[in-house]
Amino acid sequence: MDSKPNNQMLMRWISLTNIQMKITNELEGILQEKHQLSLKEFYVLLFLSEAPEKKLKLQQLQHIVGLSQSAMSRLVSRFEEKGCGALKRQICIEDRRAIYTSITKEGEEKLNKASLTLNEALENVFSKKTMKLELEQFNHLFHT
Repeated sequence: MDSKPNNQMLMRWISLTNIQMKITNELEGILQEKHQLSLKEFYVLLFLSEAPEKKLKLQQLQHIVGLSQSAMSRLVSRFEEKGCGALKRQICIEDRRAIYTSITKEGEEKLNKASLTLNEALENVFSKKTMKLELEQFNHLFHT
């Protein structure tokens, strides 16, 4: 069995995850610095803002954001502890075991401001020569 194709696939994967990790770390730092938000918190606000009635069951939200049930519960609790009023939890009337999380007007304002910052940061990241080079190298891996 030839190991070269497997190595190429592995190198593609490593290259992709390195690029993604660099961008994620940069976005995380900018959101923390300017808006006191983690990237996951930003995602929570974003997905809730796009949901019907701007609310989702906690279980739905955890799957979309990619967190475990306990991690999502801690994230929402931390949001509430910040006292920014961005989220609101409520019991589901149809199923008392389920909890809805919804975005508030304050949360939408926070999301709008953070979205502007994130878009500027992404434009900046993708305009950097080093990132362009890494993306070109990644693209090259698929054509060799």
